[in-house]
Amino acid sequence: MQTKLYNQSGNIVGDVELPDKIFGLKLNPNLVIQVLEAQRASARQVLAHTKGRGEVRGGGRKPWRQKGTGRARHASIRSPIWKGGGVTFGPTKERNFSKKINKKMKRQALFMVLSAKVKDKELLVLNGLKFETGKTKEAFGFFRNISPQLDGFRWSKHKQDSVLLVIPDRAREVWRAVGNLPFAKVEAANNLNIKELLEKKYLIMSKEAVSVIEKTFKV
Repeated sequence: MQTKLYNQSGNIVGDVELPDKIFGLKLNPNLVIQVLEAQRASARQVLAHTKGRGEVRGGGRKPWRQKGTGRARHASIRSPIWKGGGVTFGPTKERNFSKKINKKMKRQALFMVLSAKVKDKELLVLNGLKFETGKTKEAFGFFRNISPQLDGFRWSKHKQDSVLLVIPDRAREVWRAVGNLPFAKVEAANNLNIKELLEKKYLIMSKEAVSVIEKTFKV
């Protein structure tokens, strides 16, 4: 599969061949949803935690002797039926929401979303990307130059469509320059995942990043 190759200024500099095994697949929505839900569930953080009777402070001494007082027998004042005692069947941090997903299914769903980006004309390939200063103004100028080449991309003073920028490595200047732009995000090609692809409408990828994806996912 061939597509246009652009430079940082937004000019066409040639064509690039994209592997059909990654960018030429038919979309299976059920598989994509299954993988996305598994990723979200595995990333879920457990915050709510209640203390049981063994975790609350105090209660080391038996409140009164077992027999002869006429009162009910108790072993600790931190029993769940006492004020200040532990909580019975409350939420704990030991809960596990993660879902297991087959590695091949995860890879296939990722390739399907990449293929959908190509089909919907939401993918743009660069011959290279380099920022000299790493300042936000430099990244903003790059997106302003490249936006006319993104089909249907909205660009105004206060509103821009979301963009995911995929680079072959963790180039410090690129991450620093794009970090303050609310509509854009940078990701290394070897960490590419389906959640980030679906969160951003447009995908800008360097030519070298395609090779990294092939190597990472052993295509």
